[in-house]
Amino acid sequence: MKFGTSCNNKTNYNLENSLKKVLIISYYWPPAGGPGVQRWLKFVKYLPDFGIEPHVYIPENPTYPLLDVNLVDQVNKDAIIIKRPIFEPYALAAIFSKNKSKKISSGIIPNARKQSFVEKTMLWVRGNAFIPDARVFWVKPSIKFLKKYIQEHQIDTIITTGPPHSLHLIGLGLKKELKITWLADFRDPWTTIGYHKQLKLSTSSANIHKQLEKEVMNTCDRLIVTSPTTKKEFEAITSKPITVITNGYDVEKVIKKPLDEAFTLAHIGSFLSARNPRILWKALSELMRENHEFKKHFQLKLIGAVSVEVLQAIKEFKLDNYVNHLGYLPHNEAISEQRSSQVLLLIEIDSDETKCIIPGKLFEYMVSERPIIAIGPENADFAQIIKDTNSGKFFKYDELEALKAHIFTCFEHYQQNNLKVYPVRLQQYSRKSLTEKLAKLLISKF
Repeated sequence: MKFGTSCNNKTNYNLENSLKKVLIISYYWPPAGGPGVQRWLKFVKYLPDFGIEPHVYIPENPTYPLLDVNLVDQVNKDAIIIKRPIFEPYALAAIFSKNKSKKISSGIIPNARKQSFVEKTMLWVRGNAFIPDARVFWVKPSIKFLKKYIQEHQIDTIITTGPPHSLHLIGLGLKKELKITWLADFRDPWTTIGYHKQLKLSTSSANIHKQLEKEVMNTCDRLIVTSPTTKKEFEAITSKPITVITNGYDVEKVIKKPLDEAFTLAHIGSFLSARNPRILWKALSELMRENHEFKKHFQLKLIGAVSVEVLQAIKEFKLDNYVNHLGYLPHNEAISEQRSSQVLLLIEIDSDETKCIIPGKLFEYMVSERPIIAIGPENADFAQIIKDTNSGKFFKYDELEALKAHIFTCFEHYQQNNLKVYPVRLQQYSRKSLTEKLAKLLISKF
């Protein structure tokens, strides 16, 4: 067991006696990389500014699919970090295929028609043997440890954040045994998230997921979600109060680079198989054939893991020679590349289940002062945010000609050295403003 705590002189509070104590139970924490770590890393950064002392419970030996050691330096030194060992079967799965295990644990699931026997087996085991997910073995020992910790430190409020949704089961167990207030934070939905259908669930397993989801939502005191559509979906399951607190952007100290000389369209983050935007590849392919100058200056910049299906589609449309795939980069480097790109791509799966998804990178995109081209399902929540903030253009998957025309308009502005965007009303999405909203919720009586 490891405990860490420190105070700094800029805070005028006696932390032990004056601040409200809140226990945050999270799986993702530095040195984890990827989007899952950012939300609570930033909440914890600002909570002491609003009179709240964060105690953060995390695994001691997690199996993170992505690492970003630079994020360790961003952990608030006022936070009290508690670590306990975790057993994860991904380590055993890696014996059979380390690469496939890592991809599945990070959410990159191959197209069903192209899955190997090993991949099919791993998905079946992931969906049916470990419910709700592979971190379920951490639940019972965590409840036992945290029950004592909460009593010793006189903590009256806990927050669980998922996925992985097994962490909500820790909150469920603590709520049943202690007189505490419990907030369940859903960064993504549970049974309606896009990849849930790909887990090859038996009828029995699917029912257990549903039952656990319902029990968590009806036992916690309040739910926090990241989008209006998720709130609407959850209201059909529970009558408990639900608050929308989106993800956001923070002040980032990164190396300022000049804009790319090429006409770069950049995608930052995992490019999953189901996100494969053939409409975009077709539009770009046609523009390449029709305009020599476009072909001469165009470059597709990909930062992060990219599925085989996406790379194959890019090759099918003869765009592979124009790709600059930088792979996974630490967060600060990804932000730097993002801000030097000419245009930023935001792609979401064309599905009813993904209307609720507001990618965390959207908010970092919005403050990069680079135009966003977004493609997603009709009535997607993030489409309205883009419109309201004047930060880019959104297209549905059946708007090929409109998408093509807009890309070419961006290219013409690029040629004139006048490719700019003028976003508005961004302050509401700053991490500090969002943390203030959370803090008011924690201090209130609901």
